[in-house]
Amino acid sequence: MKNINYRLIIILLSLGMLGTSCESYLEEENNSFLSIENASSKPETFNQLVATVYQRSRESSTRYTSNLYYALEDLGTDIVTRGTSISGIDDVNDYVNFTPLNWAVGVYWSNQYGIISAANIAIDNADLIQGVDANTKSIGIGEAKFFRAMSYFNLVENYGGVPLVLNQISNADTDYSRASEEAVYTQILQDLDDALTNVPSSVSEYGRVTKDAVRHLRSKVLLTRGYKTFAGATDFKDAAVLAESVITNHPLVPSFSNLVSIDNQRNSEVVFSYLFGNSSVSRGWGNSRHMLYKFRFFDYPGLSRTVKGLGPMPTPFYYSLFDDADERADATFTREIYATEDYTGKNGEAMSAGELAIFFPKTVWTQAEIDAVPYAVINPGTYFDSDGITIVQYPQFTKFDDPGVPFTQPDQSSQGERDMVIMRSGEAYLIAAEARFKASEISTAAAHLTTLRSRAGLTTAVTNAEVTLDFILDERARELTGEVNRWMDLKRTGKLIERTLMHNPHAALNNALKSKHLLRPIPQKEIDLTSGSITQNPDYN
Repeated sequence: MKNINYRLIIILLSLGMLGTSCESYLEEENNSFLSIENASSKPETFNQLVATVYQRSRESSTRYTSNLYYALEDLGTDIVTRGTSISGIDDVNDYVNFTPLNWAVGVYWSNQYGIISAANIAIDNADLIQGVDANTKSIGIGEAKFFRAMSYFNLVENYGGVPLVLNQISNADTDYSRASEEAVYTQILQDLDDALTNVPSSVSEYGRVTKDAVRHLRSKVLLTRGYKTFAGATDFKDAAVLAESVITNHPLVPSFSNLVSIDNQRNSEVVFSYLFGNSSVSRGWGNSRHMLYKFRFFDYPGLSRTVKGLGPMPTPFYYSLFDDADERADATFTREIYATEDYTGKNGEAMSAGELAIFFPKTVWTQAEIDAVPYAVINPGTYFDSDGITIVQYPQFTKFDDPGVPFTQPDQSSQGERDMVIMRSGEAYLIAAEARFKASEISTAAAHLTTLRSRAGLTTAVTNAEVTLDFILDERARELTGEVNRWMDLKRTGKLIERTLMHNPHAALNNALKSKHLLRPIPQKEIDLTSGSITQNPDYN
């Protein structure tokens, strides 16, 4: 199947179109600076505009810079804390000095509205571009509305009610105000209804949005709205039905290790992925997930730096979640790090490249056991000091490894070429289980959980009595860490404060997490630009 191949397009800003690097799934060549006249007369212009929406979404979700670090996804939750100290990132995790000036919340806001802007441009110009056939136009508008809905979902859950901007901006108007959360949800669901009507069930160009991608997102939106005061009466049941439709169409890969294998990226379970390639044009900034949850292992003898890492680290609680029989542990992270070069062991023994350099036992070793081996042994409970700076070391993630990707500096492209899975049926099982649980259909929820856990080698059926929100959240952690937004999951279920203070050591140390943190602060620059017509969230002034 053909892939979405992003190429550089440049379109007049006076047309309201974006100048950006993207992959065009039609493999169109960009050879010129397009004028107002020839841009509107070329049917391929519409395809380029839609491809720009894909590119904006991909880059906003994956770009590794000094001001992103996946900071507003897993960090500051029960399963991920800060590792090395990074200005601004510490505030997101510790909930101390977390103010409207924090650059992470500002970048996130800007990224989401950048996607919305690209979507609005594609939608508003669809009828103005000559020669676009009706089916192409309908699908493209549906794709743009899918991404617009996803961005508004991210915005409303992080910030609460936000300005609804549904047309391309053609002037310097700054008179924006916040819509209510309910109004934003209504718009999200309207966009997803339109997308479900317009996009196809299957595609010949891998990586494009399908009806199942829309169903997956819509199921999560309805599940989340089901907890709100303005919930629809059937939100939980509707969410379950949609997720179960995705499950039917996307069977689980039998083995979790095979699911996450780089040799099996495009499998039956995948619902939607961002694609990268092996050229600088298609790769863009690159997939940076292979850098997630890596510490300074190269400070140890026998190890050279082969990959740069990001700031956060899994909490000790995260590692404690896995039963010995759970195959997801070994497929997700490694307790063994092998030497990349010859070195001298701690007892003076000559060690060769390929031999063990660092080992993280599941249970505490005695000092005598540690002294008896030449490699470093790091016991549970010694992964970091309370300051999170002096010692930071932990079993490293391998789930997203991209072998052969060269080491690059933080200000350079991450070079990752691996597909980034955004939606898969493994999560659909968990959405369906939570939705059925909330709809008081406990047996069905237990059945979904049993099926998913059996793929991981846990063959004992989940009983009705075991099904709780905490059980489901634990299961989400085992299955999905690094793939979905944990902070939004905890907020949705009303568990953010409880579980973060219980299991995130840095957040617990400061004890600063309060109910106001269930919303992020509105970036101060947005309030300033609108002269205060965009108001701040409570207790952030």
